[in-house]
Amino acid sequence: MSTARILSGIKQTLHEGHAVKIDLTEASALTGSGDGIGGRTFFDNAFAALRFGNPIREAARVIPAFGSSVQFVAKTGNSANSTNPWLYAATANTGSPNTATSIWQLPTRVVSASLPVRTAVMSDINYLNETLVEDMMLEFAQLEGASMVLNNDQTGSTTTSTGSTNGLRGLNYYTTSSSAAAYGSSGTAITDGIHTLLTVSQGAAAISYDDLASLAKAFPAQYWSLPGNAWMMHPNTIYDLRQLKAAASGNASRLLAETGDYDGGAVASLFGFPVIPNPNMETVAAGKFTIYLANWPRFVTIADVEEMTVQAMEQSAPGFITLYAERRMVSTVRDPFAGVRLVGV
Repeated sequence: MSTARILSGIKQTLHEGHAVKIDLTEASALTGSGDGIGGRTFFDNAFAALRFGNPIREAARVIPAFGSSVQFVAKTGNSANSTNPWLYAATANTGSPNTATSIWQLPTRVVSASLPVRTAVMSDINYLNETLVEDMMLEFAQLEGASMVLNNDQTGSTTTSTGSTNGLRGLNYYTTSSSAAAYGSSGTAITDGIHTLLTVSQGAAAISYDDLASLAKAFPAQYWSLPGNAWMMHPNTIYDLRQLKAAASGNASRLLAETGDYDGGAVASLFGFPVIPNPNMETVAAGKFTIYLANWPRFVTIADVEEMTVQAMEQSAPGFITLYAERRMVSTVRDPFAGVRLVGV
């Protein structure tokens, strides 16, 4: 009946040249458009809520790798004659300190997942296969992002959710110093390459303008003009910075607007450097957060094993297909001088 009414309406509008209203009211026992009484269900495309992923991957240096471990090599020391370099004559290896290398080697880590899905559901729901794989990849990124900041790869007692001794070396577990950055011990042991990062302590119970200025001052000047400089902080830290007022800023004559956030964004930039929200820069205590300011392409390197496994296993259980996936990678602070950190006191 509905089809006949539609065809009749089309003929009428073609003949008369004006809009025609077509009454499709059902005059049968199939009420509610037939829902639950023999009607068919149309499936919209499946989707998954967006995950935060890994903000560090967006800013850091990413390289391809292969094998079970990756070794990093840094040239250290000076080549020029430290007593008098202003000579034509060259004297070998007289720098202060003399030229050397620092090496450290980290094993590639694996993050894996399995996902059982009913076979009938995969064929019924539109775009479900693609959604499952896309969300699994974002989940991997979310897990690696947390491990890159929060994991302690030296102990298996407290950080198993981020990997512990099977996870990545978290930024928060590098050695700290209030005076100078330095390379960690040189070698191939898992305890080597734990660099020292220059750290500024938050001055009071709440974040202040002066804390940001102190962190910017600690950031080495040779990196200031390079592309890739950015702050990285928790969204709640951004919220606290947005609420800074003259009386609470530590300096009554300065407002947050002076930091360079002129575009009306939610603290989109500070002192001319963009701000990247990262939920893994977690709260240290009430009102105290970890903040990093770094030239991220030099500060952090992520090495991805180029082969990634995604496999569907049929009939692993009756009526189910199970998706298996694994991803291998490693991350490290490559240049400890290229980043500084603010921590709550």
